[in-house]
Amino acid sequence: MKIVLAESAGFCYGVRRAVELAEKTAAQHMPCVMLGSIIHNQDMIDKLADEGLTCVERLEDVPDDHAVIIRSHGESRAVHRALEDRGIKILDATCPNVTRIHNLVTKAEAQGRQPVIVGTPDHPEVLAIAGWCDHPVVVSGAESLEKWLEEDPARRDLPLSFVSQTTSTKKIWNDCVKKAKKECTNAEFFDTICGATSKRQEEARHLAEQSGMMIVIGDRKSSNTKRLAELCMECCPDVRLIERAEDLDMHSIPRTGIVGITAGASTPAWIIKEVYDKMSDENMEIEKSFEEMLEESIKTLNNGDKVTGTVVAITPTEIQVELGIKYPGYIPLSELSDDPSVKPEDVVKVGDEIETYVMLVSDRDCLVKLSKKRLDMVKGWEDIEAARENETVVEGFVTEDNKGGVVVSVKGVRVFVPASQTGLPRETPMSELLKKKVRLIITEVNRARRRVVGSISRVVRAERAAAAEKVWAEIEDGKRYTGVVKSLTSYGAFVDIGGVDGMVHISELSWSRIKHPSEVVKVGDTVEVYVISADREKKKISLGMKDHSQDPWSVFTSTYQVGDVANVRIVKLMTFGAFAEVVPGVDGLIHISQIADHRIEKPGDVLAEGDKVDVKITDIDMENKKISLSIRALLEESAEEEAPVEE
Repeated sequence: MKIVLAESAGFCYGVRRAVELAEKTAAQHMPCVMLGSIIHNQDMIDKLADEGLTCVERLEDVPDDHAVIIRSHGESRAVHRALEDRGIKILDATCPNVTRIHNLVTKAEAQGRQPVIVGTPDHPEVLAIAGWCDHPVVVSGAESLEKWLEEDPARRDLPLSFVSQTTSTKKIWNDCVKKAKKECTNAEFFDTICGATSKRQEEARHLAEQSGMMIVIGDRKSSNTKRLAELCMECCPDVRLIERAEDLDMHSIPRTGIVGITAGASTPAWIIKEVYDKMSDENMEIEKSFEEMLEESIKTLNNGDKVTGTVVAITPTEIQVELGIKYPGYIPLSELSDDPSVKPEDVVKVGDEIETYVMLVSDRDCLVKLSKKRLDMVKGWEDIEAARENETVVEGFVTEDNKGGVVVSVKGVRVFVPASQTGLPRETPMSELLKKKVRLIITEVNRARRRVVGSISRVVRAERAAAAEKVWAEIEDGKRYTGVVKSLTSYGAFVDIGGVDGMVHISELSWSRIKHPSEVVKVGDTVEVYVISADREKKKISLGMKDHSQDPWSVFTSTYQVGDVANVRIVKLMTFGAFAEVVPGVDGLIHISQIADHRIEKPGDVLAEGDKVDVKITDIDMENKKISLSIRALLEESAEEEAPVEE
């Protein structure tokens, strides 16, 4: 006979956290009660009662002068508010994974969505989750969901937000998701099954497949324990669910083959040890002693240690990690990555193994604070030194700025870039680079002083030079580029076409007559240009923006003819008349004698540049491409129409 104990048997970190809070409170002799069983294990509840921490089932039974411990399953929003209204101190032992679900359903309902909770309807955890909604819906599985949808077909089009009881099985959850995706038109899903639970269930299933008998230790009221037993029954012909060692009938255990043992998340270590001791007395072969397992579960960590754990939950503010020790670990979002915009799910997923750096072990909070970013920094020093030696370009995010320059985080290592090496114009504030991703060369490394210096401008210059060389190698008249306007002058705009600046003369910016390039473009604009000419020796490029595929004169002649009326814009005043733009690129002359129906001294007496007026086209000189316009002709025609008719 060989006995094999599952590695994840016993307390999960959420239960351990709750029990340690209760034991600590009892040791301090603080007047306190537990509201409901803190975990689903009567032996543990009885032990706490012996230590002076009693349990009450109803809110009204909480004494006014006592603190209250909220159980790991959590309580409803109404319970929290009632306790706060009475001024009762709350010691919240709610599992962080369950708290996350409370936040999810609250947010969903605030957004006008319908929370749907997948779980056992009368389970304390599910009741607590439902208590954070105004109109909760609880389904026990895919069949229950289908029945709810059939009761009112309009529910299929509701905005639904699905969450799961943390101790549910993946199969139940996946079946519900499959059903909802098929039936519902606006559903979102949050897989809130605890990662530690999934790991425990998978281990139990795998062990059951190899064993002739499975022993599942835990309280029969525990949903988590019953799930384990059900999973084991699918793979093993003989499964025994026991609450303690005295329930184990040693005479019924086979003397050959493998007996597997697992325990629910609410099963205390001493109960598992009792089972171990009973089997040990029978001289059975134990693959791993309980003492070894217990030693591993309570092994200590020190600040600065490297540790590998399993991601069990991801929240908007942290990543929770199961370390296989008595305390759970968590990585604050700020300690996950150098990238300030990174999303946790882009870096890790539930179930992933992750190597981290221990920042703080808190016996008071029963937690281990971890950092992936700092471990990356330790490894990053080697990469930084190699980059300096090989003059390799590296990437990082600008995290700080000051008058002297900026600090760039490269693989967790702080790299100082002097202002002169940032590539920014002299008057530009350093804050322009803050939180931006940059490429740089490492120019100095002093690991002993933890000093690293880099240059962004060297990379920019090198990349620009390479781009310029490519442009000059391929440039030809007529070639089109997408460029960026770098600067403006009175005579044109300079455009960067990829490492080389070319000039668009003011006359090439638009067919319309303009006084300054800013009427058409501004610095930073992305524009389409084409090469008019390129002088490789003088390194000068002349660019154009006007569309030469359509001649403005052709546009005019296809649109207007003599006698037509046009609305034109006055573009220039002369002593002999005014020039007006008829279509972009084509101007006509309104002679001073044609501006008004009376004598005027100068065009400016009636017109101003920028005015828009109606004119009559009186002549078109096709050979010289000249147009004569008249305002007077329209005025006279109007006067004739208004003159009274003689009888």
